[in-house]
Amino acid sequence: MTSLLLLFLIVLGINLLPAFGPPTWSIILFYGLNSSLPAPPIVAVSALAAATGRFLLAYGFRYLRAYLPEKWKRNLVAAGELLEHRKRGLWVGLGLFALSPLPSAQLFEAAGLAGVRLLGFTAAFFLGRLVSYSFYAASAKGLRGTSLGEAFTGAPTSPWGIALQIVMIVLLAVLTRVDWGRWLPKGDN
Repeated sequence: MTSLLLLFLIVLGINLLPAFGPPTWSIILFYGLNSSLPAPPIVAVSALAAATGRFLLAYGFRYLRAYLPEKWKRNLVAAGELLEHRKRGLWVGLGLFALSPLPSAQLFEAAGLAGVRLLGFTAAFFLGRLVSYSFYAASAKGLRGTSLGEAFTGAPTSPWGIALQIVMIVLLAVLTRVDWGRWLPKGDN
């Protein structure tokens, strides 16, 4: 039980970071390679902690919106409205994003800044993470004792991992500059 609580706290803390935190999958692999815990609890606890952390991160970013220039605020509100008008696209995009190993911090930061309703957004993220984390946990159990396990520990600090984080931060900044209102249906902007 202590191991699962520690796992929850580690994953929660990592998912509260706005950028440059190690990916949760690396923690799952580490736990899978170095503990006797079965994969299902590792997956469930990690997904719950990640979703909770991202929800709190997004909620915190709502408060930062007050410090943005008015034009950026209007753009973010329009982006949120556009996402909510196109729910099918939102769910498909979020599902694909939640299943991928791409960093999700900036997605939740953008959702918080745009005022998107967070419960459904976070629930979809949680479900996607259950699937992707299951793959990582199963892989970890299969990699135990092989030299491949060591290859995963360097991934968070690789030049590609850092470059991807920087690109995601730049895309978050670009989100505030786009006039999303022009793509809303007439009468909504």
